Amino acid sequence: MRTAYSVETVRNAERELMARLPEGALMQRAAAGLAAACAEVLGRVAGRVYGSRVVLLVGSGDNGGDALYAGARLAGRGAGVTAVLLAPERAHGGGLAALRRAGGRTLGAGAEPDAASERIARADLVLDGIVGIGGRGGLREEAVPLADAAARSRAAVVAVDLPSGIDADTGRVRGDAVRADLTVTFGAHKPGLLIDPAREYAGSVRLVDIGLPLPAEAAELEALQHADVARLLPVPAAESDKYRRGVVGIAAGSARYPGAAVLAVSGALRGGAGAVRYVGPAGDAVIARFPETLVSDRGPEHAGRVQAWVVGPGSGDDAATVDQVLAAEVPVLIDADGLRLADADAVRARRAPTLMTPHAGEAAALLGVGREEVEGARLAAVRELAARYGATVLLKGSTTLVAAARGGPVRVNATGTSWLATAGSGDVLSGLAGSLLAAGLSAVDAGSAGAYLHGLAGRFAARGAPAGAHDVAEAVPRAWRDVRGR
Repeated sequence: MRTAYSVETVRNAERELMARLPEGALMQRAAAGLAAACAEVLGRVAGRVYGSRVVLLVGSGDNGGDALYAGARLAGRGAGVTAVLLAPERAHGGGLAALRRAGGRTLGAGAEPDAASERIARADLVLDGIVGIGGRGGLREEAVPLADAAARSRAAVVAVDLPSGIDADTGRVRGDAVRADLTVTFGAHKPGLLIDPAREYAGSVRLVDIGLPLPAEAAELEALQHADVARLLPVPAAESDKYRRGVVGIAAGSARYPGAAVLAVSGALRGGAGAVRYVGPAGDAVIARFPETLVSDRGPEHAGRVQAWVVGPGSGDDAATVDQVLAAEVPVLIDADGLRLADADAVRARRAPTLMTPHAGEAAALLGVGREEVEGARLAAVRELAARYGATVLLKGSTTLVAAARGGPVRVNATGTSWLATAGSGDVLSGLAGSLLAAGLSAVDAGSAGAYLHGLAGRFAARGAPAGAHDVAEAVPRAWRDVRGR
C-alpha cells in the first residue's frame, strides 16, 4: 500500500531525522536519489549523461538546494549543467558552491531572461526546483516564463519533490504550475501527487527513501495495490452456499432507463456475492440478459433475504423505493438518482453501513457548490460529504476517492482510464461494490476494492480504444484474476 503524508507531518519527521544526522546529510541523500533518477532519464532521452545538457530551475528553498546538489553530481559525470537562479542572493549556498566546483554555470533569471530561455530550449533535461512542498497558489510571475519555456522545449522535465505551483496537501492548482514528466519525491508521497488536478502535473512519480520516521497512523491518503486488494476479495469456502457468500439486492432502473438496471446487475454478478435479487420495473430486461438473477416486482420490503442493497441507478423519481431501502438494516449503496432522492436525515440515522457513490456533479449538488469547486478540491469535497451524511463516500472521477464518515486516511484509487467516462460505467461500479458489501466487506473496503477492480477492468476493456460499460463489466473477471495473480 502506498501512503501519503501532509506537509506538516513530513517536516516534523525531517526535523526529527536531521537532529540525529550530520548537518546536510539529509539533503545529500535526497540529491543522490534525484541525480540517479535524472541520469536514468538522460540515458533514455540523450543516450548518456556525459555531454548532455541540463538546466536547473532554482528557487530559494531546500528544493533549490536539492536541485543544485543533484546538478553538481550530474556535472561531475560530464553533463553540461546550467542553473537558472530565480533569487540569486537567496540560492542555497552549499549547493551553489558544489555546482560551481563541478564545473556548472549559473544565470540570473531576471538579469538574463533570454539566455535562460535559450538554454531551456536546447536542454535535454530541465530540473524543476523552483518551489518546495510549502508552496501555496500557482507560480510567481517571474517563474511563469521559465515553466512555459520548459513546456515548449523537447526536454524531459523532472520535478524535485513535487511540481512547482501545485498544493502538496490538497492537490489543488491555483494558477500556473510546472508540468513534469517525472516527479522524484523524498521520504513519502504527498497528497497532491496522487489527487487530480495536481496529479496530472506530476507525470510518473518515483519515491526516494531517505529514512523519514513517519507514523503509519498519520497518513492522509492510502492507495491500495494488487496485494492489498487480493487480501480483501472474498473467496468461497468448501461449505459456502449463496447466503454464506452474500446476496445483494439491486433496486434500480425505470421504464425510461432499463439499461441502468441491467448494467448494475452485470456488475453485481461479477462482484463475489452468491446471488443477486433484482427489484424494479426492468425485470424483463434483466432476466433476458441474466437468467440467474432472482427477479421480484413486489418492492424491496418483500424481495427476500439480502445482505446488502444497491439503490438509485436509473431510478428516475422513485423516492418510495429509496426510502424502503434506507430503512433496511443491512449495508446500502446509494448511487445516481438515489443520491438526489435520499433524505439526508434518513441517511444519517442509519445504523448499518452506507456507501454513497457520487460523481463530481452529484457531489456538487449535495454540497450546494459548483462542480468546478468539487473538481478543484476533491479531497476536501469527499471529506465534507462523508462528515455531513455520516456515510462512507466514494467520489468518482479522474482520481476516485473513498472517505469514511469516522475520518482517517482517504483511499485514492490507483487504477482507471479516461475511457471509463462512458454512460453506464458507474452503474457497473455500483453493482460491483454492492456485491462486495453483501460478501461482508466494510463500506470503505467495498468501495476501494470495487473502484480498483472497475478501473483495472476499464483498462483491459479499452486498451487505448473506446469501450462501453458492458465491455467493462465483461472485463471484471479478468481484473479479478489479475489481482489474485492467476
